[in-house]
Amino acid sequence: MSEIRNVPFFNYPRVFLDEEQQLTEIFHDVGSRGAFILQKDLQEFENDLAGYVGTKHAVGVANATDGLELAWMAVGLRPGDEVILCSHTMLATAASVVTAGGRPVPVELGEDNLIDPQAVEAAINPRTVGIMPTQLNGRTCNMDRIMGIAQKHGLFVVEDAAQALGSRFKGKMAGTFGKAAAISFFPAKVLGCLGDGGGVVTNDDAIFDRVYQLHDHGRDINGEVRSWGRNSRLDNLQAAILKYRLQSYSQVIERRREIAAMYQSLLGDLEELKLPPAPNANPDHFDVYQNYELEADRRDELKEYLRQNGIGTLIQWGGKAVHQFERLGFTCRLPKVERFFERCLMLPMNMFLYNTDVEYVCGKIRSFYRK
Repeated sequence: MSEIRNVPFFNYPRVFLDEEQQLTEIFHDVGSRGAFILQKDLQEFENDLAGYVGTKHAVGVANATDGLELAWMAVGLRPGDEVILCSHTMLATAASVVTAGGRPVPVELGEDNLIDPQAVEAAINPRTVGIMPTQLNGRTCNMDRIMGIAQKHGLFVVEDAAQALGSRFKGKMAGTFGKAAAISFFPAKVLGCLGDGGGVVTNDDAIFDRVYQLHDHGRDINGEVRSWGRNSRLDNLQAAILKYRLQSYSQVIERRREIAAMYQSLLGDLEELKLPPAPNANPDHFDVYQNYELEADRRDELKEYLRQNGIGTLIQWGGKAVHQFERLGFTCRLPKVERFFERCLMLPMNMFLYNTDVEYVCGKIRSFYRK
């Protein structure tokens, strides 16, 4: 009997322990300056983030959910306005529309498990004002199709790019297609801090000005109160950590793509699985593999078998799509999304994996289907 190896889905202590010395130095530097709120570290990170993504502006906010809410509030949603989004997304995506005053309209996923452009077009009616594509699991949607539909019907596009920093479609970064986008810096994200954190990126001066006021009690960049707002500022300490980590971000992405290539090589021949696209499968897409989400026959049995063998997996969002939260008022049926959530499973995908861990995971999956 082979030895059981411990491969957690995500090893949270290592977010700190692997860089304990560098992070402790950042804590000491920020703390000794008393630089806790809206200090130079935040401004420098915002500048670096905008430069990395390729936008004119970036605003650090408390979390990506706030970021989406502020973006839609800046667009100016009114009661009854509808925003189309894929039901294969986190509930926060839809909640941001509600908080901003609109109504979310969940639609089907396509063959790539992202929002289906045909379903978007079919859902448009006189109340529709926007589309919110989720750039999910580190992959950017076919934004040619989405932007074409938006331009045809005069709709706003705000991107949920929470999981997609560095992802590209036809060479263009996630977060740079629409009016604005939100990015998450949750600890388990590809670029993560040591708590909640988020950012809004935009090329639109008016959207930037409005988001900035909304995130800091209505004050503009000069500190003058211009409107009602709230507090959704990214902590300066977290910004300092993110600024440090952004410097090595390209190496992080490269490693995640190496792991994805290993999964493809070791599991790609199993007919019982539908894997996400391999790193070089389509030249239009550059994926950063925030998650490695596949579809599996006998999914629940496989998950339990892997657990018994020390391997952590996750069914995203508790196994429910947005439209399946019936207490929130949704009544539609989306068979493709529902079928996906009966089969989806996320394997470990993070910087703490050794090649031997990936080989162990794949070996156990093969033994499950071939025993």
